Amino acid sequence: MTDHEPEAATDTFAEAGDPSVGRLILVGTPIGNLGDASLRMQQAIASADVIAAEDTRRFLSLAQRLELEHTNRVISVFDHNEQSRAPELVEHVRAGRTVVLLSDAGMPAVSDPGYRVVRACAEADLPITATPGPSAVLMALAVSGLPSDRFSFEGFLPRKSGARRSLLDELRTEKRTMVFFESPHRIADTMADLLSVIGPERPMSISRELTKTYEETLRGTVGSLQERAAEGLRGELTLVLAGASAVETSPEDHLAEMAALVDAGMRAKEAAGQVAKSHGLSKRDVYEAWLHQE
Repeated sequence: MTDHEPEAATDTFAEAGDPSVGRLILVGTPIGNLGDASLRMQQAIASADVIAAEDTRRFLSLAQRLELEHTNRVISVFDHNEQSRAPELVEHVRAGRTVVLLSDAGMPAVSDPGYRVVRACAEADLPITATPGPSAVLMALAVSGLPSDRFSFEGFLPRKSGARRSLLDELRTEKRTMVFFESPHRIADTMADLLSVIGPERPMSISRELTKTYEETLRGTVGSLQERAAEGLRGELTLVLAGASAVETSPEDHLAEMAALVDAGMRAKEAAGQVAKSHGLSKRDVYEAWLHQE
C-alpha cells in the first residue's frame, strides 16, 4: 500500500514526456501469446521514428498480426551488428527522434540484443525508457513454487559440458534461487551435469512453452527432473533452481548415500568429498559423521 493513488494512464505513449525530445524506448514483446501485447507497446511502435528490431521479418509479421499501421524506418539490430549500429541509433536520439528497440520476444537487453545500444545512449546522457512486457524469467520464477524474494538470472548455460560443469560448480553454493534458459537439444546433457554437480535432492522446476498452447511447468528435484529430461523435452525451456539454502540437510542425512559409494569400491574420503560436493556440505564434516556414526 502507498499513500498516493497511482497516476492515470496516458492516452498515448508520447504524452509520458516531451515529444520534441528524442529518446530510446526498449519495448517488451510477447513471448508466445499475442494477447500479451500491451496497448502501451503498440502505441510506442506506432509513434516511433525508427524501429530497431532483432529480426525485421519477425517484427513486420508481429505488426501485421497486431494490425499496426506504421511508416517508421525499420532497421536490424542483432548480436553481430549491434556494436556498429549503436552510434547510428545514438545520433537518431540526439537529433530528437524516438527510437524503439525490440527483440524477437521478451525484453531487449536481457539475453537479447540491446545492452550495447542502451550503454551508448547512457554514455551520451540521452533519455532511455521502456515499456515493460512479458518475461520468461519472471513468469517461470513466479510459477515455480520456489523462493522468489532473492534470485539471480544466469542466462543460457555454456554449450560444452566442461564449461557448463565449471559454472555450475561455481553456483553450487549460491543461496539465491537461480533462473536459466536452455535449449531442448541440450536439456538432457544439462540435467545430467546438474545431477552430477548439484546432486539429486535440490528442488527445481522446468517451464516450457510459456504463454503458449502447450505451456507446462514440471516441478520436482534435480534427480526427478533429470529422468524426465532424459526422455526429451520440446519447446523453449526456462529452468528454476533452488538456492543452496533451500535444502537444509546435515552430513548425517547422506550417510546411506556415502555407504553406497563405499560399497561400490570408493575410498571413504573420496566418497565423503563427492557427497559433500553434491549437497553443499563440508567434506570434513561428512567424513567425521561417517567415522562416528552409530
